[in-house]
Amino acid sequence: MPSIKDYNRKIASLKNTSKITKTMKMVSASKLRKAQESQRKAKDFAHEVNQLIHRIGGHVESGMHPLLEVREEVKRVLLVVFTSDKGLCGGFNNNLIRYLENYLEERKDDGIEYELAFIGRRGYHHFSSRATVFKFFDDIPSATPHARDATRIRIRLEQAFLEEGFDQVKVICNEFLSPLSQTPKLHHLLPLEPPDLPDEPLEHAAPAEDILAEPEMSTLLEFLVPRLVTFKLFYSLVENAAGEHGARMTAMDNATTNALKLIDENTLLRNRARQAAITTELIEIISGAEAL
Repeated sequence: MPSIKDYNRKIASLKNTSKITKTMKMVSASKLRKAQESQRKAKDFAHEVNQLIHRIGGHVESGMHPLLEVREEVKRVLLVVFTSDKGLCGGFNNNLIRYLENYLEERKDDGIEYELAFIGRRGYHHFSSRATVFKFFDDIPSATPHARDATRIRIRLEQAFLEEGFDQVKVICNEFLSPLSQTPKLHHLLPLEPPDLPDEPLEHAAPAEDILAEPEMSTLLEFLVPRLVTFKLFYSLVENAAGEHGARMTAMDNATTNALKLIDENTLLRNRARQAAITTELIEIISGAEAL
């Protein structure tokens, strides 16, 4: 049976742990508010972009821009995987890793070569020895996304699609639903498919109509298409960051609750041990007095 000193040591350790996890929860909650604000703004912008693409989608053909060109036969696919750099965020990374493993397992016999690119260290460390890694963006932080990071990723993915033999580029990231819920999802990135670009149904979208473009459509697409790819990547970065902070806040809240519960349990056990020790000492004193 542990001694009173052992219980005191364990209780002190649990109290320190609860302070750390409570502080981490507060930090994650602060970061989550900022990430949610960025996500909300990006979502509003995404709606406007989708409205625009819905209007011009019927007037765009795959040959009008290299990033719209659909390959006749798909032989190589690049999967861009978004995870976190750090742990202590519950099942945020594990769920996405399991989703990707199942995705690759289901398609291992389809004759397509899959390669992986990573934003976030957790996904890279897991798959570095299990799959073919095309690129690890180790200098892009997962928790603090910036538009310039999305631009750098887009430039590298464009090069892979146009010059290095990849027929499709897809994105796998966690969709942020709430601090308690993040769902892994796969999104098609390249080639852009104009009729299918909206990620959500447009309730009030106008039907396809004749459009007079100024400048001409090819010049407009030259400006618009790269920015659409950049925005889709930035939105994935923001979504991933919000999910990471939400999952970490929830995990640290659960850890704090568990630590407090263990403190109560060990305090009760310590008190019982103290009572047992006192009872034993009293019995020894009484027995000694009777012997005298």
